[in-house]
Amino acid sequence: MSDSSSERSRDSGSSRDDSSDREEVGSVGRIPVERVVEIRKDPPEELTESNWPAKTGYKWVATDVQTQRSLFRWSRLLKLWLNCTPIFEKGARRDIIAPERVTALECACHGREGATEEFFYMYMCHFSQLHIHLPFDEFTMGVLRLLNVAHTQLHPNSWAYLQAFRLLCMALYLEMSPRAFLYFFVTRSKSLITWLSLISRPGLNKLEAFTQSFKHFKDEFFKVVVKLAGRSHFYTTDGNTKFPFFWISNPWRYKVISREDLSVGEKDVVDTLMQFSDKMPTKGLVRVYNSVHPIIDIEGIFLQL
Repeated sequence: MSDSSSERSRDSGSSRDDSSDREEVGSVGRIPVERVVEIRKDPPEELTESNWPAKTGYKWVATDVQTQRSLFRWSRLLKLWLNCTPIFEKGARRDIIAPERVTALECACHGREGATEEFFYMYMCHFSQLHIHLPFDEFTMGVLRLLNVAHTQLHPNSWAYLQAFRLLCMALYLEMSPRAFLYFFVTRSKSLITWLSLISRPGLNKLEAFTQSFKHFKDEFFKVVVKLAGRSHFYTTDGNTKFPFFWISNPWRYKVISREDLSVGEKDVVDTLMQFSDKMPTKGLVRVYNSVHPIIDIEGIFLQL
């Protein structure tokens, strides 16, 4: 009992440090790593969770989504991953969210279903490979709202397109627009809901696929609990979420966004990107987010085009 009390005491002290705007950094060898300490300990009943009744009401979701269980059923494993995987946007407070393990029966497509806490799920690949950071910016949330999907519902390859487009707009001083981004893609209807993929339009394919087969992401999801200090980042003043937290049965399946649907500013974005004759390396662009010398790296990418 005394050991667990002292551990809670240490965690509490670390949480207070994390609430500052300054990033807390430790190290593994010479490599600096971000420390995420506010993760709950595994409850004693964890081993019996597999005997709990399964959640129902998800017949509209494809079987391969419903059958995926997460590796992060143990907070110790989750903490090990997050100790060397940055999840916060630069300058963001560390007390806006708290990562938390999932139970043995949870799926990424599940909803809140009576939980007392406000949370959403995230895949580890969002942070470790795609370098997405919390909180989301207005452009990212706008894309999710327009597509009417939760962030875990958007396929990682499509997330990579979004991240690459976002970086291009920042590098070229272009206005980020969800419609300008989706102008380059279409979606396809499916009878059962699965991960939504953005498919490049013929003749408008300006970004290479991040990978031909995005593997080992489906069983690596965990909870992100929204804390009181972070509500303004994730909720509007009237209490609605700024983007869909959970999977939706009717995502926007659009065939094409026509040029006539774009504003003057959005047309300028499209016309600028259309000047590039070659496909741009999505994976290289996404890696710039994690670069020590981002300006040099982005200039190198442009020189190769």
